[in-house]
This record gives sequence, structure tokens and C-alpha cells, in this order.
Amino acid sequence: MLLEVRNLTVHYYTAMVLNEASFSVDEGELAAVVGPNGAGKTTLLRAIAGLTRWERDINRGRRAIFSNIVTTGEVYFQERRIDNQPAYRIARAGLILCPERAKPFTELSVADNLRAGALFADRKAVEGKLDMVFNLFPILEKRRKQVSGTLSGGERVMLALGRAMMTDPKLMLIDEPSTGLAPKTKEDLYAKIEGIRNMGVNMVIVEQDIGFVFNISSRNYVMSKGRIIAEGGAEELLADERIRKIYLGL
Repeated sequence: MLLEVRNLTVHYYTAMVLNEASFSVDEGELAAVVGPNGAGKTTLLRAIAGLTRWERDINRGRRAIFSNIVTTGEVYFQERRIDNQPAYRIARAGLILCPERAKPFTELSVADNLRAGALFADRKAVEGKLDMVFNLFPILEKRRKQVSGTLSGGERVMLALGRAMMTDPKLMLIDEPSTGLAPKTKEDLYAKIEGIRNMGVNMVIVEQDIGFVFNISSRNYVMSKGRIIAEGGAEELLADERIRKIYLGL
């Protein structure tokens, strides 16, 4: 098993956002996590990536207060426990988060943003990785010298995915990649995501637009109120009236 999440619980101050969430991903899978706004999907990805333990409320002056904390649960990646590891070690192990509305280093060029994803690789390896990303995303090659802050929303998502690919990821956690994109841009983006999957990269995608993600996913989970409340194939989940009406908004 590539990833196993066991009874993960996260609080925002006193509010429970994840409530004993559990799921798993095998080698070769693209798993989709779907559900309504506020279900805890983004928090789930951030907790797996090791980010929720380190966020602080800096608006309270010198007295920094932890605003969200993993209180219980375990996360295993390639059969090694990682919930007790800092985020940078989790990333170096090959588990990479692509956050929602990913922001590039806006004053750097597209090529330099990509190079930032491979800081620890030697120069020859970096240039080879760049060629791989440009083959995957030809639009980024056309924009390679362009300042990243001028990219469109879809191009920024592709840049975030490309930067993640520069790290040689074993598992990518992708949060709401289609948010705010036009239908044609979404279609192109998901074709690229499927291309990344065909390169042997495992994925967990959090998404609200199930019309896209269910077309490429191999395993699906539905979240509600911080819990994983259903698991199954696309047809099975869409045939469930309770899930269709309440959790998928259909």
C-alpha cells in the first residue's frame, strides 16, 4: 500500500474539522476525494503533507497560538509513518502537495519557478527535468521566459503541476485543480493530469467537479463533515440517491 491514513483528526481551535478520517491509496491508483464545501477535503491533504501542525495565528501578537493541530491518527507513506515528520521531510520522501490556487513566485520566470522545484538536483538533472515538463506542458515552454505573475489561471495550475514533477514525486496531492477555470481549460488540464498519471505518478485529487475527476479516477471517496462517508467506483457512488442529492449536489 502506498498511502494509508488512519483515523486522522484535526481541530481548528476548538472546532473539529477532520473526524477520524481514514482512507488508502495503492500503487498505480488515482484516488479522488469529493464532497461539499467545508467537508474537510483541503485539511485532509494538508494534514497528510505535514502542514497543519505548523500553522499559527500570528494576529494575536507575540503570543502565537496554534490554530489547527492534528490531535489523533496516523499516516503511513510507503509503509513508513510520516505524521510525526516535518513537512520538508515528507516532501523529500516524494509526497508532494499542489495546493488550491497555487501561487508561483510571481517575479520569477516560468523556467526559474520550475527550477525551484529541483533545488537539490544537479544542473544536468535539472535541465533534463525541464525538458520533461516542457514536453508535458508545451504552453509552459512558450512562456519559459515570461514572468510567472502574468500567467492565466490555467497556466498557473500547469506551472504548479510542472514544479511538482521537477521533484520526481511518488505521490501527488492535488487540491481543487479546476477551481475557477473555463470548461475547455478544465478539459485540457485533466488531459494533462491523465498524462502525468500515465507516466507512473500516483495521485490523490480533491475536487468538486466530479464530472471531470470521475472520468480518470480509479478509486473514489466521499467526505462530509470531516469524515469519509463512502467509497466506491464512480457508477456506484452516482447511483446512490443519498450521495447524489446531499453530498454531490446532483
